[in-house]
Amino acid sequence: MRAAALLLLLALGGCASAPSNINNVCAVFDQKDGWFNNWYSAAKRTERTYGVPVPVLMATIRVESGYKAHARPPRKKLLGFIPWKRPSTAYGYSQALNGTWTQYKQETGRWAADRNDFSDAVDFVGWYHRQSHLRNGIALNDAYNLYLAYYAGQAGYAQGGWKNNSHIKSAAQRAASMANQYAAQIRSCSL
Repeated sequence: MRAAALLLLLALGGCASAPSNINNVCAVFDQKDGWFNNWYSAAKRTERTYGVPVPVLMATIRVESGYKAHARPPRKKLLGFIPWKRPSTAYGYSQALNGTWTQYKQETGRWAADRNDFSDAVDFVGWYHRQSHLRNGIALNDAYNLYLAYYAGQAGYAQGGWKNNSHIKSAAQRAASMANQYAAQIRSCSL
């Protein structure tokens, strides 16, 4: 009995670990191809549901969290060395904020969704990008502008507050480049 429990714990522990070689989406999918937790299946299901291509979904998560289930923004430092508050409530693979995650659960009916579950996080990203398409007219394959709206928020994107923010534009460029790289890699994956 103990051996079975230990094996189950080890198997589930592997589900929460970040994949290595995160710049290669084929490697990411190969490492997360378990019967219980198949990332490619989850990403394809999200693509079918919201119309956002898998490379755009995966690039968003790559830039947001580096595929770390429990990612959070770093704490600010009080007096330069005492760990203090975090700058936001962003959490999980998608770095979704508390309020936006609650809105997602309400609008989708996915009440049990968890930000540190990849399947739920990728669905959130697809849902949010779909909202950006509906509210701001961003094409579902436009990784750059979808990421800008993801980072700045729907209203922030519409108001253009990101235009003078080199940090946001740089992150959006990384997401767009990663989406292009992932799209090329997926064509050669054996999925």
